[in-house]
Amino acid sequence: MNNDKLYSSGKVTEDFSFNDKVAEVFDDMLDRSVPHYRTVIQATASMIRRLAKPESVIYDLGCSTGSTLLELSRLLPDMHLRFIGLDNAPAMLDKARRKAEMFGKGTVIEFHQQDITAAGLPTALEGVNIILCNYTLQFIRPMLRQEFINRLAAALPADGLLFVSEKIISKHSRLNRTFIDLYHDFKRDQGYSELEIAAKREALENVLIPFTPEENISLLKESGFQEAEMFFRWINFASFVALKRQS
Repeated sequence: MNNDKLYSSGKVTEDFSFNDKVAEVFDDMLDRSVPHYRTVIQATASMIRRLAKPESVIYDLGCSTGSTLLELSRLLPDMHLRFIGLDNAPAMLDKARRKAEMFGKGTVIEFHQQDITAAGLPTALEGVNIILCNYTLQFIRPMLRQEFINRLAAALPADGLLFVSEKIISKHSRLNRTFIDLYHDFKRDQGYSELEIAAKREALENVLIPFTPEENISLLKESGFQEAEMFFRWINFASFVALKRQS
């Protein structure tokens, strides 16, 4: 796993994007930038075991290098689940496929290049039972997010599950500033320099737009998920689960 040194110079020449350079260091970036990433995956696996049926089909939208699906396949082998990852970044998918083969999961997990914001997405999610949308919604333009979640809800059958993890913002300005400071402390503890932290924040400023926890729950409820709850939170990161009941 290559170390994330993308912003070691402190210079930002373009907005953040999931290009070849990011793909090469993305796994290290994920481990060092998303607090309790593996804890969230383990909790997701536990809920899938209790709420989903064996042989369910799981789609990961914005799957990047496939780490989430690889871990779920390791944690839930007895459920005989089918894993499908969608992403629009070829460099991410190339690495995801290499990792799946390396860990002997090439026949269990498949990856496809797809723009997950495309209007035909529900049709593409053939036979879906569970959708993962981890640290993906935050990169979709705010005005398009409700329509996007509506299409996910439409694609899921009764008892279908949607998992969403996001960077979040507080509606209270003083607390929000404190949360940002605490997150930067976390990144310093992971070995990022002040230059790297400042440069990464600048690169993401117009690309990653977080919602409050309340806004994320509202998106889920408005789309027709009868049950939606936040199941994990660390400062300014949160994970949500939504269940589509029978009408």
